[in-house]
Amino acid sequence: MDTIENIATAPMWAGFIGFVLVMLALDLWVFGGNKAHKVSVREAGAWSLGWLTLALLFNAGLWWYLKGTVGPEIAEQKALEFLSGYLIEKALSVDNVFIFLLIFSAFQVRPEYQRRVLIYGVLGAIVMRAVMILAGAWVVSEFSWVLYLFGAFLLVTGVRMMWAADHEPDVRNNPVLRLARRVLPVAPGDHGEKFFVRHNGMRHVTTLFLVLVLIEATDLVFAVDSIPAIFAITSDPFIVFTSNLFAILGLRALYFLLADIADRFHLLKYGLALVLCFIGAKMLLLPWIHLPVHVSLAVVATLIAGSVLASLYVTRNTPVQPKE
Repeated sequence: MDTIENIATAPMWAGFIGFVLVMLALDLWVFGGNKAHKVSVREAGAWSLGWLTLALLFNAGLWWYLKGTVGPEIAEQKALEFLSGYLIEKALSVDNVFIFLLIFSAFQVRPEYQRRVLIYGVLGAIVMRAVMILAGAWVVSEFSWVLYLFGAFLLVTGVRMMWAADHEPDVRNNPVLRLARRVLPVAPGDHGEKFFVRHNGMRHVTTLFLVLVLIEATDLVFAVDSIPAIFAITSDPFIVFTSNLFAILGLRALYFLLADIADRFHLLKYGLALVLCFIGAKMLLLPWIHLPVHVSLAVVATLIAGSVLASLYVTRNTPVQPKE
């Protein structure tokens, strides 16, 4: 792998961070993100299409800018790296959807409150991803051999994911949740969309806040898998950061889009496991075999598309049961 080549200037970093902050502000205070309501498939589809369009427009703008500043060869390379990283993150985020469904179902969170939990979950995820990406970029720049550790970790994770693809985790007995219950006073009963309430004269957290803690812990676990996967494609922190954030920003809409039909994509977990195995093997074999970015992109896209099509074919006669 080449050494880190950060193609971004300070204005590029500032511009992208400003764009993210503006979009989050619009979502929270203009488009009703803080208002309790059940997100329809139509609304989720519109947001999903919007985030996908913005990601592709950003990539096109990045290519156009780099073509004029550093040349068409680097511009094409970085555009392919962004597209590959975005596809990997988008695919792996589908696994988050399955876990989110289990969490909301286990705690019987009403549909109109799920959006608020996911909004704050995304805010926390952005902060965590930023810290982990910057730390990862520094580690890779200082100790290039750590990429082989990433590769081994991804390979083992892929095998474990394939082995446990049909196993549903017991989210109610999650260690993070048990710890939170021990150290935080939890108010009994249903308190709507509130995270904090006063009970017996003291401030307590609600069950919905515990759900938020579990959502954040889940994203942290997935970040440990997904961020090393992108470093197999590129070691440019700007490309890693932007592709990650575009996938994360579209995660909430993706959840509501797939919530009622997630059961039809149960074979996708095997495809994602194969993606992690492929990326891990690619990193471990780097001294002997170097795959161009477009080849990696083609392999990842083929594995994901194949598992999706296989899932849809196997479940073609399965009726859709809306989630409560």
